[in-house]
Amino acid sequence: MTPNVLIERQDAVAIVTLSNPGKMNALNLSMWQELRDAMQELSADADVRCVVLRGAGEQAFAAGADVGEFPAVRANGEQARAYAAVTNAALASIAQCPHPVIAMIHGVCVGAGLEIAALCDLRICGSSSRFGAPVGKLGLVMSYDEMAGLVALAGRSTTLEILLEGRILDAQDAYVKNLVTRVVADDQVEAETLASAKRICAGAPLVARWHRQAALQLEANVAPSHEQIEASYSCYDTNDFQIGLNAFIAKAKPQFEGK
Repeated sequence: MTPNVLIERQDAVAIVTLSNPGKMNALNLSMWQELRDAMQELSADADVRCVVLRGAGEQAFAAGADVGEFPAVRANGEQARAYAAVTNAALASIAQCPHPVIAMIHGVCVGAGLEIAALCDLRICGSSSRFGAPVGKLGLVMSYDEMAGLVALAGRSTTLEILLEGRILDAQDAYVKNLVTRVVADDQVEAETLASAKRICAGAPLVARWHRQAALQLEANVAPSHEQIEASYSCYDTNDFQIGLNAFIAKAKPQFEGK
């Protein structure tokens, strides 16, 4: 079977592509499983410094879930529970990834696509991109796990506006509502996203991973423990701190090792 979630390496950047172009990259059940596996594989790879999530082509990041398969895999409550176990594991694999994650958003980003993008650290889209989650028009709820990332990103009011009204937001509206980090010209989305990834890779990877996890914890209103606070000083004992400090003094570009 041809995979629908692809991994490409560009030095320390891993590009994960959701590929279901015939359906605007809508995610079927096997794609959710493949996404989970891909993110877990990359999470365990210390050579990765940044992950980019994107949809195949430039028409869509992802146009939600593949509703066409619902009669077979999501037709009742029992099937929905089993389906949710897979989707929740995939979403958790993004949230728990130690590496910074960027969403490269071309075109449509709705439903499951928006849920995935919301869990990324940065979201860069084109000026014609569109966002929303019209699940109410299907008579479906967005589950707790699916909604959590959206509420954390954009807040309760914006999340409810999206879910209750079911309307589709344009890129500028999405930017104002904090759904995206940056809006660029459509033909610059890939270049700007990869440039952002390269800037991340130029920094100390241990520091980037620490900042990502600390931000998630603070966002969740979980106070750091005494042990975590003490551990935050360990960066001073790394090779990368010496490399960065010496490069700064010498006015040179640091070449971090991730150690």
